[in-house]
Amino acid sequence: MEVEEGQGQREQEQEQEQEQEQEREQEQEQEQKQKGWGEEGWGEEGWGEEGWEEEGWEEEEEQQQQQQNQDPEAAAAALEEKLRRVAEWLKKIYGDEPVPQYEVNTQTVDILYELAERNEARDRDVSLLIEDMKEKAAEYDAEANYLQGILLETLDISPISLYSEGTNYLNILVESAMILDTKDTSLASFFCAINDMTSELYATESENREMERELSSLRRKLTRALLLEKQLKEDLKKVKESLEVDTAKADSQLQNLEFLKNKSEDLKLEIKDAEEKLAASGLDQTLTHGSLMKLSKEVAELQNEIVPLKKELDSYLDLTPNSSLVDVKIEEVKRELEAVEAEFSRQIDMLTLELPKPGKLFP
Repeated sequence: MEVEEGQGQREQEQEQEQEQEQEREQEQEQEQKQKGWGEEGWGEEGWGEEGWEEEGWEEEEEQQQQQQNQDPEAAAAALEEKLRRVAEWLKKIYGDEPVPQYEVNTQTVDILYELAERNEARDRDVSLLIEDMKEKAAEYDAEANYLQGILLETLDISPISLYSEGTNYLNILVESAMILDTKDTSLASFFCAINDMTSELYATESENREMERELSSLRRKLTRALLLEKQLKEDLKKVKESLEVDTAKADSQLQNLEFLKNKSEDLKLEIKDAEEKLAASGLDQTLTHGSLMKLSKEVAELQNEIVPLKKELDSYLDLTPNSSLVDVKIEEVKRELEAVEAEFSRQIDMLTLELPKPGKLFP
């Protein structure tokens, strides 16, 4: 009976707390509506997360200008009041730090005043939320004390009377429920939470295996890329060395080519000078290099003509002796040989006579 009465009293207290909480929520909604700030942020007429609404700001600015035009003294007093509120708000925000300088004009003061109003409204809302959380914490503490009282009255069990092992088990049970994020400490809730975490574990392990496979593939690709890079560096080094050697050879050949060109030009000039000197000394054109080469070819041809005659003579020498025929043939061959030798000697003598003395070639 005492337990049932305690439960009924607890239910009444919970209903009263719910009614109080609903009243507080209604008061908060009314205050937010008055300030133009809804559940999703600043209202359409105020300043939302995306900034000042252009239309609302223009309307407020027009209204302020109309008020200033109608009553300048009242507008000045309102501006002084806003400036005082803004200064107090900025000092509250920055504390001991110096307040940044800003241009004091109607628009700036209005903007800062609006920010101060909305900031204070938000602070009040946060304070209400904090108070609400404190009340909920107190309610939870009261409910925990109530449950402890029920345990103590019905089962004569209290946290103090529990052994250290039981307290440890109870703490482990509570920590497990908090970690598993269960709604209560029932076995079904634990099984559901464990199944969910097991499914997440399997999914995570599957993702890890997939990532390991991708990582292994990336490592292999990276290894191949590094080896290729190393090979390319070595090839590039060899190409650079070969290019340096080829460049040195090309430079040397270019220098030799320039030297040969210069030497050729010098030789051409020397040949030209020598020809001019030979022409001036009255040298016969038959004694030029071309003429001498031509005569040399003719001599070589005559010598080639002598060779078959000598062979023919040798063939006759191998014949059996016939005094009359052999003598006639020998005499013919001798005459031809003497004629050829005489022509050869004559050509040699002509070359010898036509060549000038070495001292007379050049003055």
